[in-house]
Amino acid sequence: MEDIRLFIETWQAQIGLVILGLMFVGFVMERFPAAVIAILGACSFLFLGIIDSKQLFSVFSNSAPITIGAMFILSGALLRTGTIDAIAGAIIRRAGKHPRLAVGEMFLGVYVASAFMNNTPVVVVMIPIILKLAQATGYSAKKLLIPLSFITILGGTTTLIGTSTNLIVDSVARGSGLAPFGIFEITPYGLVAGVSGMIMLGLFSAWLLPKDDLGPSDGNTKDELFLTELTIRNASVLKGKALAETAIGKRAKIAVTAIKRDGRYLRHNLAAEVLQPDDVVVIRTDLPELMSLRKSADFKVGIVRKGDVGAMGEVVVEAMVAPSHPSIGNRLYDIPFLSMLNVRILGLSRFRNLPRSDLPNAKIHAADKLVVTGSKADIARMYENPNLFGVASTSARAFRRDKAPLAIGALAAVVLLSAFNVVAIEVAAILAVGFILIARCIDAEEAWGSIDGNVLVLIFGMLAVGLGLEQAGSVNIVVDALAPYLDDVPVWAVVFAVYVLSVLLTEIITNNAVAIIVTPIVIKLGMDLGIDPRPLVIAVMFAASASFATPIGYQTNTLVYAAGGYRFTDFFKAGIPLTIGVGLATCFAIVALS
Repeated sequence: MEDIRLFIETWQAQIGLVILGLMFVGFVMERFPAAVIAILGACSFLFLGIIDSKQLFSVFSNSAPITIGAMFILSGALLRTGTIDAIAGAIIRRAGKHPRLAVGEMFLGVYVASAFMNNTPVVVVMIPIILKLAQATGYSAKKLLIPLSFITILGGTTTLIGTSTNLIVDSVARGSGLAPFGIFEITPYGLVAGVSGMIMLGLFSAWLLPKDDLGPSDGNTKDELFLTELTIRNASVLKGKALAETAIGKRAKIAVTAIKRDGRYLRHNLAAEVLQPDDVVVIRTDLPELMSLRKSADFKVGIVRKGDVGAMGEVVVEAMVAPSHPSIGNRLYDIPFLSMLNVRILGLSRFRNLPRSDLPNAKIHAADKLVVTGSKADIARMYENPNLFGVASTSARAFRRDKAPLAIGALAAVVLLSAFNVVAIEVAAILAVGFILIARCIDAEEAWGSIDGNVLVLIFGMLAVGLGLEQAGSVNIVVDALAPYLDDVPVWAVVFAVYVLSVLLTEIITNNAVAIIVTPIVIKLGMDLGIDPRPLVIAVMFAASASFATPIGYQTNTLVYAAGGYRFTDFFKAGIPLTIGVGLATCFAIVALS
């Protein structure tokens, strides 16, 4: 045992790099969620004795994750009070008269909102609005959805609170002895990045973005199709009739794709099939027709797992599957809330790419929309589910528009108090959360539900990994290996090298992980080279957010990837030139203004 301990102490720096390498492999393979990989990495350092329990728990005293959680809640309050919806609605009303101006105003509004709100809920709210805007202006939704994600990313780089990555880099930098970043300290660089990115999108979108359309229903939410299934009841008047003779077979907006009978799928000559009790008719239809079908006594609509919830539940809601949902890739029938709540899933919608299977066996994708019915009590619990976005039922959850000025004022107070150094940003954020809860801008359960727990767990896990790498001496090994090659290199070249390294890693693994790993390396590198490490830290801050080239590098990309029915290569075509253009502009700004 003593030999093992001595071996670990002797080679702990190299062991730390091996653990980090294995984590990178795990991030790339995506067999487990990023948060799980981060926790396993932290446990590895703890198990090997490189860090002790006291050091592990010290990461929970870091203020950055608390600030990020508070900003999630403030973003949720702005959504709950209808602030974003009201602004977007006003722009859409202008779209008929001034379509180009309406599109420009929409993206400008998204850019500004993203500078002060979490990016993911902004995109979730804006996707259906963008589809309506596309319909009103005649533009293809595919020309608007990728820019929606890219502009929210650019907006998030404009202020310290615009994205969790900025707050994490600031926290790690402070832990390494650098002075704290001001809330608007990075704004000049962010504006350069934002303007350069929007100019590129404006000038080259015709070539960078896909030319095909979403189809005849582009932007028309009324034509959104849902996959569902109808189980014929024993007492149904439809039994004994050919499918073509029934209302199911006659209605123009119902497309029958299969009939399940005795464990077999029938897919050919369906019109002549005589319906029998317990037959399951798999169909695709629009939402109004789905709502009509649920009233029929001849069949059961959708799927249920717990109890026997009827299709005519007290409440019907729509919910979007978050990119962080742990069940992505699994069957819809196995989604956790279906086994925990007395609810029925009536249908599933996926933009232009509905599953070919039946409803229970459909594989869950990010941004899938589910229509669910159940009792008020069970549906209320769905609002608390952090893995579902946009859970909405007008009868149960109305906007609190009279509270909008209070929510806006709370966010403005956070910005002003921290900008003028009245209180620290984490203190201002916590005070603002307390205010909006007391003012009833958002209920407590909604506030906690608006926090993305996966992000916070990932951050805490990676903070422990970063501490382990520092304790093991792994950071020193990396810096000592790089320093000789950069010793005689000018400062601008070091900034470019740091940016390129960070942006490449960001396209492969999660951006917060890159921020935590790379920031201490570049700080020590700057000190060893005798240059100010602050510009290098700013380069990491921007590069870790500048994820344009793949749909998996950033959550907002994943959302629009699913909503727009894009191909993976569409992000290559649009994202790689934007990554290069924004990167060059940002690096020049950092060198010139630092």
